[in-house]
Amino acid sequence: MAQSDRESGGGQSSQNSPIVIVKRTGGHGGHHGGAWKVAYADFVTAMMALFIVLWLLNSEEKVKQAVAGYFQDPSGSGKEAGSGKAGTGESMSVSKDDMSGLGEKLQQAMKQMPEFKQMKDQVQITVTGEGLRIELLETDKGLFFESGSPQPSRAGQELLSMLAAELGKLPNDLLIEGHTDAKPFAGATSYGNWELSTDRANAARRLMQTQGLRAAQVIQVRGFADQKLRKAEDPMHASNRRISLIVQYQSPGPEGQPKAPPAPQKGAPSALPAAKKEEHK
Repeated sequence: MAQSDRESGGGQSSQNSPIVIVKRTGGHGGHHGGAWKVAYADFVTAMMALFIVLWLLNSEEKVKQAVAGYFQDPSGSGKEAGSGKAGTGESMSVSKDDMSGLGEKLQQAMKQMPEFKQMKDQVQITVTGEGLRIELLETDKGLFFESGSPQPSRAGQELLSMLAAELGKLPNDLLIEGHTDAKPFAGATSYGNWELSTDRANAARRLMQTQGLRAAQVIQVRGFADQKLRKAEDPMHASNRRISLIVQYQSPGPEGQPKAPPAPQKGAPSALPAAKKEEHK
């Protein structure tokens, strides 16, 4: 009887005991879930970006320009297409709408030159139907070329070198013209304004090609003597003696790519021939 009472009491006690639920949780990895995967992906991305930057720093300038051109125009359909392949950004052409901006950029570069005050009024930059025309106007004393000589002066060499460094970055073709005033050479029989105008244009071409212009970038060298006076009302004015650089517009090709310049004919001279003008002594 006593044993039965103990068994019944024990059963009643177990029925009245509180029920405890124990929840088992995961370890350290379960607490963070997949957050480590995001952190690892960010780390890999940062390392890849670092390697790309280090590669670019040690790449050629042409590669850097190509990468920059891609980010400026990823689709390759913009106006500033690469030279030869659209969208490569290898070198940016200057379209008709951008010529004014190029002129302003050249003027800003001129301001950094030591002799800017002396030549600022002697350099005229205008947008024409043919392209951007840059004219180096002479003074009475001869600012850009020695008087009566095709040899550029020190100021002329510095200015032409600066222009070559800037224009050499473009795929646009260049024309170079030489002009003189109407004053004939005194006592000269075999050398006159025709020869001088052409020789000065060629001298400018040779100098600029050593300072940044590509060999095929200049497609014409012209000598006009006094046939295209800047001041027709004053044929002897010093500004009629000048060198003109014309940055031509880029012509689109059949697929919207810049059109390549026509190949010169075999045996064609680099400068346009001009007939000798009879000079009056």
